[in-house]
Amino acid sequence: MTAGQTGAFKGLSYAFNSNGLLAHRTEAILDLLAAHGYSGVALTLDHCHLDPFDPDYRSNAVRFRQAAERRGLRIAIETGARYLLDNTRKHWPTLLSREAEARAHRLDLMRRAIEIGSIVGAEVVCFWSGKPDSESPSIEAWENFHTSVTDLIEYATNEGVVLALEAEPGMLVETVYDVVEVLREHPNLMCALDVGHLLVTQEMAPHEAVELMASRLASVTVEDMRRGVHEHLPFGHGDLDLPAVIDALIRLEFDRLVTVELSRDSHRGAEMVAASIVALRGAEQRRWQMRSSG
Repeated sequence: MTAGQTGAFKGLSYAFNSNGLLAHRTEAILDLLAAHGYSGVALTLDHCHLDPFDPDYRSNAVRFRQAAERRGLRIAIETGARYLLDNTRKHWPTLLSREAEARAHRLDLMRRAIEIGSIVGAEVVCFWSGKPDSESPSIEAWENFHTSVTDLIEYATNEGVVLALEAEPGMLVETVYDVVEVLREHPNLMCALDVGHLLVTQEMAPHEAVELMASRLASVTVEDMRRGVHEHLPFGHGDLDLPAVIDALIRLEFDRLVTVELSRDSHRGAEMVAASIVALRGAEQRRWQMRSSG
């Protein structure tokens, strides 16, 4: 399913990533988002909210689904927890790690994420490639990545889950153009677009990336960033033209979740939840004002 396929477009649906609310209990996150009018939650699987390696992760996932349903919240699954697999090395191992055992550890996490996504009825399970073991991407790294992705797509298809790849600055799949090439290789894979990353790579304007990826867009993440600096910021603190992004998504009739990710702001998470929805609604208003005046 791509944007605009679920019937009459009723406006954009906003979510907030749980990795920006690490100081909150899981149900407190859902209460907070529902109270502020969000449509969903992007759940980053981690030790503090829903641990995919907990012996009871399946029953925990059922309880999470029920809790979200009671509050009318939709769900996306994120897999970017920093130290879930290794206590000392962030985001490691990866799908392209040289050691088969290390790579298998990441694949195990991803399969569990897909299974959890199926249990909770997630709209999408998002992932990234990871960094190569050496500084220069190698043929081996790409081969490991494509083999891993083929495995995961088959698993996700069997589970009835949409799988989406996100470009991440500094990783093997770093740019939107890299994602385009991977999607050519894997027709059943979708795109998870983080618009802030476009300000880091500066390959194109964020709203242009929305337009480019329109037919394969399954997930959109929004936050502010400064050009060339990979630091997630609250809206208004960087260089993002938020109304332009909102305009592109509305024109696309994007009907999946648009998720705020402020992973470094858990110490003021409740404040960011409140401020972010105000900024997003304000950008919608400015979009309509610009349209009517034009």
